[in-house]
Parts: sequence; C-alpha cells; structure tokens
Amino acid sequence: MQAWLDALLALLALPQYGLSTLFIAAFISATLLPIGSEPILFGLLHLNPEMFWTAIGVATAGNTLGGMLDWWMGYGAHQVVDKYHHSSHHTRVIAWLEKLGPKACLLSWLPLFGDPLCAVAGWLRLPFWPCAFYMLIGKFLRYVTMTTVLLYIWPV
Repeated sequence: MQAWLDALLALLALPQYGLSTLFIAAFISATLLPIGSEPILFGLLHLNPEMFWTAIGVATAGNTLGGMLDWWMGYGAHQVVDKYHHSSHHTRVIAWLEKLGPKACLLSWLPLFGDPLCAVAGWLRLPFWPCAFYMLIGKFLRYVTMTTVLLYIWPV
C-alpha cells in the first residue's frame, strides 16, 4: 500500500502534472462534487516543499474560480422555484445570509456547506466581486492552515 501511495504522489508531483493537476482538483472540489484537493496539495508539497506558496496560490485560485462558478450557477438557478421556499429554516438561513451579505462567503471554506453557500450567494444575487473577494480570503486561509498542519504532522 505504501509503495502504491508513494508512486501516486510522485506522479501527481511531476512538474508537468503537479500544478495543473492541483488547479483542476481545487476547481472541481469547489463545485458541488465531493472531491477534495487537499491530498493532491499535500502530496505535491511533500515531494516539493520549496513550492509551498506557489502551490497554495494555485490551489486558492482554482478553488476560488470554482466557487465563482457556484455563484453563477446559483444566480441562474434563481429562476427555479425552490420547494422549501416557505419553510421557517429556509427563511432564517436566507435572512442570515442577506444580513451578512458577501462576508458570508468567508465561510466558503467549510466542508459540505461552503460550496452550496457560494451558490446561494449567487441565488440571492449578492454582489459578485465582493463575494469572490471573500471566497478568496476564506479559501486561502483554509489552504494555508490545513497544509501547515499536515506538514507539521508529517514533516518533509
């Protein structure tokens, strides 16, 4: 198992695949698909520790662009009638998001809730660029924190 994992990490860290693979994985993981980019980021940095800030930047860019796609999908979905439109929980969540505005997108880093949050921000027609800015901050802080912790636990 260890040999297989080492071979996979070595393949993903190849210069011709490393950063592009990381970008694509980070982009896809920001959509509503349940794919994580952290293992690829960790593998790349485990084999190339000198690429820390470059890899963090690429992962943040891909994940933020994926969140921006979620925003646009939510914006387009606003025309669709939501079957829970009148539930009390739905009303409370919408009121909370409208109160916070684009700053709610700082929470876009949260597992399970962050990506749908970006779509809901679009659905609510919150301002696009402020939402994108807060997504960028939240996702950047997530990647820096998670990668630092992982590298501390499993040093290079």
